[in-house]
Amino acid sequence: MSEPNNLFQTSSQHLKTGNLSFLKKQVAEWQKLTKLIQPLLPQPEQWQVVCYQYGILTITGENQAMISQLGYLQKQYISQLSQIEGLNDLNKIQVRLRLKQTSQQQTLKIEKQITPEARNMLEHAASFVQDPKLSQALLRLASNKM
Repeated sequence: MSEPNNLFQTSSQHLKTGNLSFLKKQVAEWQKLTKLIQPLLPQPEQWQVVCYQYGILTITGENQAMISQLGYLQKQYISQLSQIEGLNDLNKIQVRLRLKQTSQQQTLKIEKQITPEARNMLEHAASFVQDPKLSQALLRLASNKM
């Protein structure tokens, strides 16, 4: 008789195929689980399952008030969520704050113009420096091409 299939735990097969395939499968299962639990948790919030292991469901949310509500009413939510297939052994929910994703998470390059006086000083200093790399760096700084 074979062991029951638990999608959230490693098996000897994963040692052969590699951990990356296991990780991909696990993330896919967590995404499915996220869709199942989303309507059962406090709204409006976009909950995200990040781990389910040893009866502990770890989820994230962006709203601190919703996270607090879930923490206070954890027992009620555990009883609801444990009805879902695969969450039968659920006994704890850990909730973590997730940073809001903004459309401008790229770092903005701020170009500062240097004064002509500072440019002349840098070029003059570059002509006196014996080290060629330092001299080139000063000239690049003077030309504002960094």
